[in-house]
Amino acid sequence: MFTAGAMLALAACSGTSGDTAGGEGGGDGGLIGVAMPTKSSERWIQDGDAVKEQLEAQGFKVDLQYAEDDIPTQVSQIENMITKGAEALIIASIDGTTLTSVLEEAAANDIPVIAYDRLIRDSENVDYYASFDNYIVGQQQAWSVLNGLGLVELDGTPIDGAPAGPFNIELFAGSPDDNNATFFWQGAIDELQPFIDAGTLVVKSGQTEFEQAAILRWDGEVAQKRMENLLTSTYSDGSKVNGVLSPYDGLSRGIISALTDAGYTVGAEWPIISGQDAELDSVKAINSGEQFATIFKDTRQLAEVAVTMASAILNGEEVEVNNTTDYDNGKITVPSYLLPSQIVVKDNINEVLVDSGYWTEDEIKG
Repeated sequence: MFTAGAMLALAACSGTSGDTAGGEGGGDGGLIGVAMPTKSSERWIQDGDAVKEQLEAQGFKVDLQYAEDDIPTQVSQIENMITKGAEALIIASIDGTTLTSVLEEAAANDIPVIAYDRLIRDSENVDYYASFDNYIVGQQQAWSVLNGLGLVELDGTPIDGAPAGPFNIELFAGSPDDNNATFFWQGAIDELQPFIDAGTLVVKSGQTEFEQAAILRWDGEVAQKRMENLLTSTYSDGSKVNGVLSPYDGLSRGIISALTDAGYTVGAEWPIISGQDAELDSVKAINSGEQFATIFKDTRQLAEVAVTMASAILNGEEVEVNNTTDYDNGKITVPSYLLPSQIVVKDNINEVLVDSGYWTEDEIKG
């Protein structure tokens, strides 16, 4: 079963359970299509490999495809999976609003669909959603920044005698076509807003809206350019950025590059920078003091959830979920299984990432 600690599990059945294209259950060598967004992110490579390995271990054939963040390519890949006779689809969408037509085709062929980490929107033809509690991930990103500034513990508990500030911070958000990005943002803003209202935190640029902070396709180069522009337009008076809310390690590395190019050096003046996904280069950056924290979402566990869902559906069994209320995709509320996440800082890298076998000590120090 899922390795999700003491999370409460409910049971739900998909409308397509036991009614698959092949009419047979999992482990029969049937084909499952796995659509991933891009290989440009280390994280998605690990997801794809983990899902493929676990499906093959259960006897399935796997068609794993990466679309390199090109929406028509992903649509075409999914169409091809349907044509090849896929019995189920596991889809991490590029843009969760663009798959309505191809999912109608999947439904017409009685092919169940599992949305993987990114909710597929505006379609009733989504059976399940496997992800993390993305609102909590956003909270953890905010707590990371606040902790680095000495304001709260890593779990959000206020610190007695915390500094009054003011601290200059800047806000970054994820891709506006990724449903998760708004959950990350809302979770973070709900934690940061009281400190902003109190004057402890100051968003000196004034860019406090999601639309101003969003980085399309989670592109690190775009984040670097935005940070460069913020430094030029807002901090040319000699003031310094003290913290940066970044929702993803790839954006964090772009932000770090902009700060380095602007003359910031690691030490007393270096900003507190958050992140997400525990990508190896960013774990190294945490070790060196460039990035303060990342959020670890164990892709091995997420792959296990998705694979177990697919197998249960194809065997006509109940599918384990633990959230049936929060993920409305605009057409239906999608039954979901949400996994926990962990904050990683320099002091707990070994405990969280090395001891779990996610990265080795040699990889981190290499």
